[in-house]
Amino acid sequence: MTLHSALVLLHLMLLTYWLGADLGVFYSSRFVLRPDLSAQTRTIALRIMSWLDMSPKICLVLFLPSGVSLIAAHPLGKDFVGWPVAAVWVASLIWLGLLLADHWLHGKALGALVRRLDLVARGIVIVVMLGAAVYTFVNPAPFGADSDPRWLGVKVGLYAIAVACGVGIRMMLLPFGPAFGRIASGNSDPEAEAILARSMRRSIPFVVVIWACVFGAALLGVFKPGSTWISG
Repeated sequence: MTLHSALVLLHLMLLTYWLGADLGVFYSSRFVLRPDLSAQTRTIALRIMSWLDMSPKICLVLFLPSGVSLIAAHPLGKDFVGWPVAAVWVASLIWLGLLLADHWLHGKALGALVRRLDLVARGIVIVVMLGAAVYTFVNPAPFGADSDPRWLGVKVGLYAIAVACGVGIRMMLLPFGPAFGRIASGNSDPEAEAILARSMRRSIPFVVVIWACVFGAALLGVFKPGSTWISG
């Protein structure tokens, strides 16, 4: 197996665990919203949902360095070999550390700081990735004259949109925690249930856009319209 093939496999596995776990998150959320279930049952469903949600979050982060490594492993990506790839991996692992810390420190004082840092990291990624996407369109041959890179620019843009939608989901779910806290403590009321349902409902469009972005990125990665690049 070549390095390029190994990176393609990693990229595909990240895609699989991203979408597969996301479907599990979506399904388990139905039980969290059911007022006919006991508070204990709904709390267990939320814990399952929270743990399942770690898989797409981790895959989202690792998609970036694995994608950059795929470019570097191809002859046309020679400008990315060396320290740029290493820098992307280091930055991505730091971002991953923030993500994991946010999960473990949720509800604690330090967790709030970590979550803000994670949001800053996501903002930087969105801006840089959108800039990179535009660059592939304004530069006639960013990766060599033998390949049309616009498909790659679109793929990078879709990744940025997916990250932005993740931030959007987080914003939509801000009222979710306090409302569910009331339900979990046995103080369920129509207002809390309505807040719960509304938060979930408002996050669904962002979820659908993420799924569309992942599917679109996979499609571009397979067919590479106008390109001579091999699979990656």
